[in-house]
Amino acid sequence: MAQPVKTDAAKTEVGTRVRVPKMAELVAGDLRRRILRGELVESDALPSESALMERFGVSRPTLREAFRVLESESLISVRRGAHGGARIHIPNADVAARHTALVLEHRGVTMQDVYVARGVIEPGCVAMLAEKRTAADLRLLREAIERSRAVSDDPIRQMKEQTAFHSLIVDMAGNQTLSVLSGMLRHIIDVAHLAHAESDAGTPAGQQALKKGFAAHERIVELIQAREVEKAERLWRKHLLAADDYLLGGDRTLTVYDLMG
Repeated sequence: MAQPVKTDAAKTEVGTRVRVPKMAELVAGDLRRRILRGELVESDALPSESALMERFGVSRPTLREAFRVLESESLISVRRGAHGGARIHIPNADVAARHTALVLEHRGVTMQDVYVARGVIEPGCVAMLAEKRTAADLRLLREAIERSRAVSDDPIRQMKEQTAFHSLIVDMAGNQTLSVLSGMLRHIIDVAHLAHAESDAGTPAGQQALKKGFAAHERIVELIQAREVEKAERLWRKHLLAADDYLLGGDRTLTVYDLMG
């Protein structure tokens, strides 16, 4: 007996009922593609509901269902009323970061787990930057160092500048995927950093941690300038391990939920 024919992509037997997308999903898909292609940009207003209903040949409830889909993806925001309407928001890494935090909270992931992930991403980005750095890159790094030095007497601002330096390193490495992934973790880690800066502000431990962090940042710029790829990667990994030990404070069971919830 001949065997049923299956498609390679979906492995679906011929004759199996295929789900047809709802009209609202098709409308949402059309608008989503236009946003992702840059045809619609940040803060652009969509045409009126009546114009969109005519364009797509759909009812108002169907159009509003499509809007709800796009709102759930943070691609539009809708204001009701006489002066309302839908406005575009380009895809934002902060949205992905918030969703990532929720997933990690739900799974009971520990902060140590988050720091391990950061320890995989950031040293590699440092190595990439040290290998390809330009004069303009060095100028931006030195400017960041000077901003940090200028607030050395303010623990909260100093911590913010130091965390911003980490972000700069990753972004300057030039890999967009790593930058987005790092940003998802940074959304959580920045909360931990700020909490420690506030609780340890002015204490010997807090001052020592900031001083050591700043020294590591100064040294990494020197190594990046010298294109010392392996030394830079090694130093950054050591710096992250020291920072993680300080931030965890010996509590390896602290979860993302404990921090964010």
